[in-house]
Amino acid sequence: MSVSAPAPRTQKGRLTAGLPAEALENAKELFNNRRAGYSLEAPFYTDPTIFKMDMEGIFSNHWLFAASIAELPEPGDYVTVEYGPISLIVLRNDEGGVNVMHNVCRHRGARVLTADSGTTGNLVCGYHSWTYNSEGDLIHASAPGEMNFDKSCFGLKKAHSRIVAGLIFVCIADEPPTDFDETSKIFEPYLAPHDIARTKIAYQQNIIEEGNWKLVMENNRECYHCDGHPELACSLFPTWGLTEDTVPPHLEEVWERNKESERALEERCRRYGLPYEVVEELDTRIAGIRISREPLDGEGESFSPDGHRLSKKLLGDLRDFRLGRCSMHLQPNSWFHFLGDHIVTFSVFPITEGKTLVRTTWLVADDAVEGDDYDVEALTHTWKQTNIQDRAFVELCQQGAASPNYEQGPYMKSEYQVEAFINWYTQRMQEHLA
Repeated sequence: MSVSAPAPRTQKGRLTAGLPAEALENAKELFNNRRAGYSLEAPFYTDPTIFKMDMEGIFSNHWLFAASIAELPEPGDYVTVEYGPISLIVLRNDEGGVNVMHNVCRHRGARVLTADSGTTGNLVCGYHSWTYNSEGDLIHASAPGEMNFDKSCFGLKKAHSRIVAGLIFVCIADEPPTDFDETSKIFEPYLAPHDIARTKIAYQQNIIEEGNWKLVMENNRECYHCDGHPELACSLFPTWGLTEDTVPPHLEEVWERNKESERALEERCRRYGLPYEVVEELDTRIAGIRISREPLDGEGESFSPDGHRLSKKLLGDLRDFRLGRCSMHLQPNSWFHFLGDHIVTFSVFPITEGKTLVRTTWLVADDAVEGDDYDVEALTHTWKQTNIQDRAFVELCQQGAASPNYEQGPYMKSEYQVEAFINWYTQRMQEHLA
């Protein structure tokens, strides 16, 4: 008797299939009763049932930022990406693209690759040595007596991938959302001048935050707490997210300096033909986005104490260091800073309902020489410290959400992007549950 592969199942319902009907109905009611303008109810941050629903409705259905092409410079280079129960292999192929495969051996489910990153030829499972090529095809499965074993039926399961302006996105849905094409057209012109394909990794940091993934994203989407980031405040204007009628008296002088820097940056961008306008569609499209080019304080070049460049090498074909930062937010799991001298990417991968991995990667020009053109400690200092501070803020919020005395609180005007993120999340989950 020959062995054949079972018919594939759709993504929808895989993770929540075993949940009690009552738990699902209770969760649906929470989504339907979401109070606009207020933080979410505690179960959204603490309930394992809602976490499983998030993994299915958001992380199994939408495009996620996984890595940059700079992390996979050569064919055979790979990274593994894990979130919730999902593990993916993102592998650079011979044609310059990437193959994305589920990191689950088709024999008995063992992890095929266990390292975070590396280089490989064939993919060999360490359990029984089932071997797959770079396309995920099973090419070796030696087993005594298996005369009619059809290896073609047992390749690694595939996921979708896209490379846009050097950023790699993955989606494990059977049919990924199609509006990502339109979102890509929005951000590609902003990012292309920085030319990620001609960068390399200077440093990568993985932080585990003891908090729900939504709290991590909420914290990123506002600067109301930025007084808690003294290193970042040297170069990032603390008036970010404010409007003229919401600027407190102690920041009025900073507000005026920011506006003057904005005018100078806009003139510089027009001179070089760089897009800079704000595009903000965080909750009005499935692939929500906010992107703009914004000035930095001091010399306006980089995230340093005086705003001076941190690498001597300009990225891509840029002709000026004083370009502030091109800031991009993408729903649901990423944000980015593109500067003249380096790039910082951030990706968020949920682990459990109360634990999240935040991965930060610093990229510099591929011909920049460490110790000559840049110093790693200086390059990474601001965001390393900011990440540590943000981790503490997120963990405080998770502890509060777990308290029986937690109540929903109102978002302030400067936290409008938090409201947009939560509104996007609620819409997507209601669509999924419907």
